Amino acid sequence: MPQHKSAAKRVRTSAKRRERNKANKTRLKNIVKKVRETKDKEQATKIFREATALLDKLADKGVIHKNKAANQKSKLAKAINKLSEEKKA
Repeated sequence: MPQHKSAAKRVRTSAKRRERNKANKTRLKNIVKKVRETKDKEQATKIFREATALLDKLADKGVIHKNKAANQKSKLAKAINKLSEEKKA
């Protein structure tokens, strides 16, 4: 147990932030999974835009690292481009 008021407040705020970060990371995982599972290029592109916005937002807030956001966006874009190549073949 914390001995000081400021330490008690730190415990409370840390718990709130942890829950918020956990929820945001779960949202991110779900939207990335949704992009990967979608077989229609137009639908995947639409979801990709939402995922990109969320990745940037979480990177700005420090929930995830900026490089991780960039890497995920790159990999998702590659996956979407691959969808269009498969339809041509």
